[in-house]
Amino acid sequence: MSDQSVSAALEGIAHWPVEHAAAAVVGHDGVRLGSAGATTRRYRLASVTKPLCAYAALLALEEGALELEQPAGPDGATVHDLLAHTAGYDFASRDVKAAPRTRRIYSNAGFEVLGETLESATGITFSDYLDQAVLQPLGMSSTTLEGSPAAGAISTVDDLEKFAAELLSPRLAAASSLAEATSVHFANLPGVLPGYGRQHNNAWGLGFEIKVDKEPHWTSPRNSPDTFGHFGQSGTFLWVDPAAQVACIALADRDFGQWAIDAWPPLSTAVLEALPS
Repeated sequence: MSDQSVSAALEGIAHWPVEHAAAAVVGHDGVRLGSAGATTRRYRLASVTKPLCAYAALLALEEGALELEQPAGPDGATVHDLLAHTAGYDFASRDVKAAPRTRRIYSNAGFEVLGETLESATGITFSDYLDQAVLQPLGMSSTTLEGSPAAGAISTVDDLEKFAAELLSPRLAAASSLAEATSVHFANLPGVLPGYGRQHNNAWGLGFEIKVDKEPHWTSPRNSPDTFGHFGQSGTFLWVDPAAQVACIALADRDFGQWAIDAWPPLSTAVLEALPS
């Protein structure tokens, strides 16, 4: 059952300068607290793909198909570095811009190498592994990976609610594995948060961006420092706030820009303020 005040807060998406948008908030027990828009409409996720694919890699680590410190990517880099954006790859190419673990360079290329590494280890395509390990068990029947594990997924708010519920209370992965994935790895590394500029501590977990003290940021000032998730250049975001014990998903069909910088934090603030006490 949804909470009317949370749904009212989400109705703010009606004022976004986009053609279509949908949003939802999920509580710690996996129950929808509110929604707005057509939650069955499929949207390009762009980089919100990364948490889904990181979760598949997390399950591969648990089953032993991958090892965190196995070599992968540039000389000296590992699976750990590919997940944490510390392998040294450029954003979109496999040009090496830094030695591993010296800078946080957000890299689509690194996630593509991660996908290839998993394919080599398992003998199946990454999209099949994602489907078998994550999408099917969670009942995410409207979600597909159509291309890069960095940015190629298409999904709905309804499906991402199921993933958000898993991130709030995991049943596919061990709670300890998720806690490790959403903790900061290689702390205090500087780097650029795309769209928001250079951060002195560009904190990241294993495929999940972590808020800590980043400023500016795409979540609300009211979100706790432990908030983790991702946003996508297609106008999408998913965050989980462990302190508030809620997750928020918003999908739109307009590419990220100043409109999102202006619109996303107030929506998240309104959601947090509307939560039932």
